[in-house]
Amino acid sequence: MNQMLGKQSICFEQPAYVLSSASVVGKKEGEGPLKDYFDKIYEDPALGEENWETAESAMQKEALELAVQKAGLQNSQLRLIFSGDLQAQSVASSFGLQGFERPVYQLYGACSTMGEALGLAAMSVSGGYADYTAAVTSSHFGTAEKEFRFPLEYGNQRPLSATWTVTGSGACILGKEGGKVVVTGITSGKIVDYGFKDSLNMGACMAPAACDTIYQNLQDFGRKPGDYDRIITGDLGQVGQKILFDLLKEKNVDISSQYMDCGLLIFDNEKQDTHSGGSGCGCSATVFSSYILPKLEDGTWKRVLFLPTGALLSKVSFNEGRTIPGVAQAVVVESAQEEK
Repeated sequence: MNQMLGKQSICFEQPAYVLSSASVVGKKEGEGPLKDYFDKIYEDPALGEENWETAESAMQKEALELAVQKAGLQNSQLRLIFSGDLQAQSVASSFGLQGFERPVYQLYGACSTMGEALGLAAMSVSGGYADYTAAVTSSHFGTAEKEFRFPLEYGNQRPLSATWTVTGSGACILGKEGGKVVVTGITSGKIVDYGFKDSLNMGACMAPAACDTIYQNLQDFGRKPGDYDRIITGDLGQVGQKILFDLLKEKNVDISSQYMDCGLLIFDNEKQDTHSGGSGCGCSATVFSSYILPKLEDGTWKRVLFLPTGALLSKVSFNEGRTIPGVAQAVVVESAQEEK
């Protein structure tokens, strides 16, 4: 029953099945290239709520409710919920999920949180600790700007290296059997710090961590990039993508043929003026739930390495002049018919 693999990975003896998923996004996301894939698009970014924060909680609640319904389950059947967001003390999850009255683990891995949540949810099912688990994360442009940068009313100019925080929430339900997609393994990421301090260049801060986790996944599983149909990062954007390719080439690894980035998929950077791409806990969560899973379900892709990335800073650490470390959490997801 030893399922540990290499230095940082786990290969599940009993894979966890992804039974359903749901995605809820805002107006800007609904105008992007993936507009036809999302379950629900809100024209009002405030969702009729009094403030951005309660709007984000409402999105997370709705995404999880939709995923539970699509799985044909009741809320009471969820043994564990793994959730997270970008707000201080994860209050979007606290207020959004309190009505479910189910055991919850609230996580913070910045924009990598969906990878963390999905990996832990799969571990719990695979290990026999839960029949059904949920992974759900969210972000909101308004709350993130207020939390980490400037209030929207300030109207500050954003540099071209900046990413646009996705307003959205994605949720997945996992179980022991019954789905068309399985989580077969994970590679847990290390904290990697190259000394970057620019909070408006998240791609540069996170790319070294993405490189480290991708390389370790290939080493631990004994695979080549071509063994994956796609290697998909969370939100490195245009700047981070270039850095990632350069760092991997130093290790004689070329993933350019398989590579995709959720932040580059969700927006049309030029037409929507999002600069380097999309970011936020809701970025990888909504793209995974709406776009990646269906391609595994219908067999278009057989195996994907899903790798959300996070920049680990807070207002306090940034204002104290600290560096911005990164982390990347990898999840191996396969079409069920291809599972070995």
